[in-house]
Amino acid sequence: MYQFPTFFVSHGGGPWPWMSEFGHAYDELAASLTAIPGMLEETPKALLVVTGHWESQMFKISSAAQPGMIYDYYGFPDYTYQIQYPAPGAPDLAAQIQQLLADAKIEASLDPKRGLDHGTFTPLQVMYPQANIPVVQLSLRSDLDPEIHYQVGKALRSLRQQGVLIIGSGLSYHNLRRFDVSAREPSRQFDDWLNQTLALPEKPRHLALAHWEFAPSARIAHPREEHLLPLWVALGAASDGKMTNVYRQHDLFGGISSSSFRFD
Repeated sequence: MYQFPTFFVSHGGGPWPWMSEFGHAYDELAASLTAIPGMLEETPKALLVVTGHWESQMFKISSAAQPGMIYDYYGFPDYTYQIQYPAPGAPDLAAQIQQLLADAKIEASLDPKRGLDHGTFTPLQVMYPQANIPVVQLSLRSDLDPEIHYQVGKALRSLRQQGVLIIGSGLSYHNLRRFDVSAREPSRQFDDWLNQTLALPEKPRHLALAHWEFAPSARIAHPREEHLLPLWVALGAASDGKMTNVYRQHDLFGGISSSSFRFD
C-alpha cells in the first residue's frame, strides 16, 4: 500500500500566483510547488493543510462541505479579494481527524464555518490548480508549543496510507519587518541550520528542533513562530522520515533564503 510523503512548504507572500506585479520573484517557488504532484505515485484523495494562518485555543479542523474564502492579507490589489479556489471540503475526513486526535488525548473541535485562508489556497493554486481535490485545514494551537504539534502529526500518520497528502504550510523565514536585502545574512544563517538539522537522524534532529530558538538568527527569522510550526506536524506525521529539500532559494526579494521540505 502506498504511503504518501509529507511536506512543509514555504507558501510565499499573499496571493502571489494571481499577481503579475511580482514579476519573476516567485518563479523558483512556483516551479517547486508545481513539481510536487509529480513526486507522488498516486493522486491524493484529499489534502490536509496545517496552515500557519489559523490559530485557536484548541486545535480546530475545518469541516465545511464547500468552504468559502478568507482573504487574510492586506494592501493587495482589489482583484485579489475576488479570487476563488473552489475546492470541496471533506466533512468525513475532518471527523476522522478529530477522532484520531481524541484517541491520542489531544482535544480538537470541528469548525463548519471556516473557509480557506491564503496559507492554504495560495500553494494549492500552484500545486493543484484544478481545485478538484477535497481540502481540510487544521489550525495551530495558540500556545505555539512545538512538541504538541509534533504529537498531532504522529496521531495523524495513518492518514498517509489512506490517500491523504499532509502539507504543513508556512514560511521557513517570516519576518515582515525584514523582508528585503537586510534579511540576507540572518535568513541564510537560519536556513543553513534548518537544512542541516532536518538532515540529522531522528533523535538528534528532534532534540535540536526542541531548542530551535537557539539556532543562528532564529528570532530574527521568526520573531513569532506560527509560520514555522506546521513543520513539526509534517515531521511527526512522517514517522521521523528522511528529509529531502524540494525548494531552496537565496535571493528572494534581493537576498532572503527560503526552503521547503519533503519527508518520507
